[in-house]
Amino acid sequence: MPTKRILLVEDETNVVSFIKKGLSESGYDVSVCLDGETGLQMALKHSFDLIILDIMLPGKNGLTVCEEIRASNIHTPVLFLTALGTSENIVLGLDKGADDYLIKPFKFIELQARVNSLIRRSNYSNSDNAETILFSFDDLELNDDTKTVKRGGSPISLTSTEYRLLLIFLKNKRKVLSRSYLLENVWDINFDMGTNVVDVYVNYLRKKIDKDKKNKLIHTIVGMGYVLKETD
Repeated sequence: MPTKRILLVEDETNVVSFIKKGLSESGYDVSVCLDGETGLQMALKHSFDLIILDIMLPGKNGLTVCEEIRASNIHTPVLFLTALGTSENIVLGLDKGADDYLIKPFKFIELQARVNSLIRRSNYSNSDNAETILFSFDDLELNDDTKTVKRGGSPISLTSTEYRLLLIFLKNKRKVLSRSYLLENVWDINFDMGTNVVDVYVNYLRKKIDKDKKNKLIHTIVGMGYVLKETD
């Protein structure tokens, strides 16, 4: 199996050294850029299996870099690194096309879990053996062949992580799904690392799916998790 290539765009040299050393020892081929413009040019000119992108970069920030990567129709998974841990900043990053995020400081085991998960899911999505399935619930439709989502006939644009989260809900409609279940099945992480990533993504998905809709489909079950069901 070919070595997986990762582009790391980060300007803090100690963070670069920490990440590059760990991922290289894990068998990845890591290329490094120290500013946003160089990182963008690398992403546009070369093929990578994953891009790790800091938000606060000299010259061109990570949000702009990610937006321009997506505008160039490049679907390589993007993992944001950020010291800005508020939900507003995280949502802004996701809206620019990122697939996942990590808040600084982080442990390498958490970074490695996210990296492995994003690359594994990307490999599955690109597989010619992926099964073609149509899902629907109420007026919500998901085509797992074309990777498109509609509600009431209107298209909804989702990041790849939001898409996987919605797919899990559709496969388990009317079932209450715990945060740990969603972590394991959407992020391939089978332990709780103290992250609120599930809550952030569910809330962001809810805004896209239920926006301006009388019949809300994604519901919170306090103390238990989330469920896709009709409004009571």
